[in-house]
Amino acid sequence: MKENLPILLLKKLILLPNQEVRLEINNDISKLAIEDSLNNFNSNILVISPINVLEEKPSASDLPNVGVIGKIKTKIKLPNGNFRIIIKGLNRVKVLEYFQNDKMLKCSIKRLYINNGNEVEELAYLRKLKELVNDYIMLNSESDNMISSTIENVNDLDYLTDIIVSFLPLDKEKKLFYMNEFDYIKRAESLIKEINIELEVIELDTKIEDEIREKFEKEQRDYILKEKINKLNNELGILTDKQQEINRYKELLDDLVLKDSIKKKLLLEIKRYEYTPDNNPDLSVIRNYLDWVLNLPWNKFSKEETNLTKIKNNLDKTHYGLEEIKKRILEFVSIKKINKNVSSPILCLVGPPGVGKTTLGMSISASLNREFYKISVGGLNEPSELIGHRRTFLGANPGKIIQGINKCGVSNPVILIDEVDKMVSDFKGDPSSILLDILDESQNNMFIDNYIEEPFDLSKVMFILTANSIDDIPTALKDRLEIIEINSYTEYEKLDIAKKYLIKDILEKYGIKKITIDDNTILEIINDYTKEAGVRELDRILKRLIRNHCLENKKSSKITIKDVKNILGEAKYIKEEIDNHLGVVNSLAWTPYGGNVQKIECVAYPGNGNIITTGNIEKILEESIKISLTYIKSNRFVKGDLNLLDLHINALNASVKKDGASGGIAITTSILSKLKNKLIDNDVAMTGEITLNGDILAVGGIKEKIIGAYNNDIKTIFIPYNNKNDLNSIPQNIKDNIKIILVKNYKEIYEKLF
Repeated sequence: MKENLPILLLKKLILLPNQEVRLEINNDISKLAIEDSLNNFNSNILVISPINVLEEKPSASDLPNVGVIGKIKTKIKLPNGNFRIIIKGLNRVKVLEYFQNDKMLKCSIKRLYINNGNEVEELAYLRKLKELVNDYIMLNSESDNMISSTIENVNDLDYLTDIIVSFLPLDKEKKLFYMNEFDYIKRAESLIKEINIELEVIELDTKIEDEIREKFEKEQRDYILKEKINKLNNELGILTDKQQEINRYKELLDDLVLKDSIKKKLLLEIKRYEYTPDNNPDLSVIRNYLDWVLNLPWNKFSKEETNLTKIKNNLDKTHYGLEEIKKRILEFVSIKKINKNVSSPILCLVGPPGVGKTTLGMSISASLNREFYKISVGGLNEPSELIGHRRTFLGANPGKIIQGINKCGVSNPVILIDEVDKMVSDFKGDPSSILLDILDESQNNMFIDNYIEEPFDLSKVMFILTANSIDDIPTALKDRLEIIEINSYTEYEKLDIAKKYLIKDILEKYGIKKITIDDNTILEIINDYTKEAGVRELDRILKRLIRNHCLENKKSSKITIKDVKNILGEAKYIKEEIDNHLGVVNSLAWTPYGGNVQKIECVAYPGNGNIITTGNIEKILEESIKISLTYIKSNRFVKGDLNLLDLHINALNASVKKDGASGGIAITTSILSKLKNKLIDNDVAMTGEITLNGDILAVGGIKEKIIGAYNNDIKTIFIPYNNKNDLNSIPQNIKDNIKIILVKNYKEIYEKLF
């Protein structure tokens, strides 16, 4: 046992027995320990590695209980005051105690001797380790071949394990394990496992390197061969697929009438494509861009039909009525004859579903001999869907506008933008703002798609937009549109559409020679089995009837009312027959699906002047109720104190929300009917908003409301005087069957009804 042996702390290095290392010492305490070792301990010193390498001044608890005695072979003092030493590890020792002495950390140690006593086992481990080391040296090109000659004559397993650990690329933790382990058999077992792992890693690395090298060599060989083939093909005048494609791009570019700046840019893109290697991922991006840009119809136009009579006949063949929109198309064509550079109108067809907005756009396209493309923007909230993505995006493509023009193959198609009132504006963007640039006549001749990156002229495109509700079209967009309203059809208009268009088209589509349906049968279908502003459901029912007629293979070619009931069952829609009660009044309402008759009812009972509203009545209608009640009170239409009564006002059909400023006079009439004990006839209806002074304000949707009243057998209608111009659009047969009374102030209604 040795006592007071000086200690040298090595934080970044682990010294093993039989290992020689060079060190430069700059720590004062370590210098004192080296001097003490040289002067008093025959150059012996204990080398240890602290447990916590971050501790500047470790305590005894931070130090390990195993170390290596090292022998300082040489010591040189450098000009900077540091010591440069060569130290060789001798033996592992167990540290019994650490203590401080003369400003230095010292210890008492004891050497442990382990004898396994099994010479055969030691010899087996010795041979196995030598074999594995030789294999490692052969496979690892970075290893030192001198190791093989060093271990060849070593017959001590303890010594051999330390030599092997010193040259293997092990991390500090593993080397620390081998330094602390006194049992050389355990060290040998662990080393065998360690070397086998290293051998597997080397083999895997070698395999990966070989595969990479082979792939690289193959690519290089293929590239050289391709270049040689290209050279030979050029000499022989034979073009490769890529060169043929490049020539095709150049021919397309020469045929296009474009600005010099655009042509120059596209020529650079073609050169980029030419010089980009075939295995480069950018090649497909460049090819996709060139395919899009060079195939756009920059200077291609379809020859338009200019014969006004022919256009009018074609429009009449496919759609009933709709005179306003047909007239607008004919106006445009007539002006186009005078000035070929006139911009196409930007029309917005507003009307209920099923009235023929989309099919009318298709008919306009066919009548003008233009290509047609439809874009649906309902629910769209991503502006890039219209204006395209930047080329830097993965899978980028042009927007729907450019895609439509490319598919049409001409620069003057008819593009229908459907459901423009259902676009969504959220955190992703506002597509309506993009539509402003697309539809603005002063800007769209320089429309730039994010993907194409060059201005494309949209001024020759005829844009037709569709919407169900004018109120839901974005305000800024509405300002750029020419609004044309397509209203609901009356039952007789639906009858004409069915006879002249629907049945004829169905028979032609199915290839049936003749099936007839008389007027009364069609009217019964319209009134009892459909409830719509348009004719979409009517078309479906007629198809069903004709299909069933063919299925049963009936001898008669006529579909009767009896057949309708057998196939469709009992009537689906029956007009509500509500008994005439006090306080019940018909109010005319407008919905996106057409005009409708909404019944308002009122009851009164003793109370404190409270008002109860039910039937899904919204805020604006609640304000109309308050205005109506104030007007009644201020004009003393009813005797007695109304503050002693509670009123309950209900709108029938609570599943539908009721709102808007057009129910004021109906609510006023309903309250007066109850309070004055006066019945209002079931065939009387009204629409209009009332002021506190009884003036009746103009409202919207008059045509839809009157058609709705007509379809519900209303005979008398009160409407605001300021809506008199709306009566010009009402079909004459409706005006002949309904008494329409124009009123300026509610007192006029009061005098007629009360």
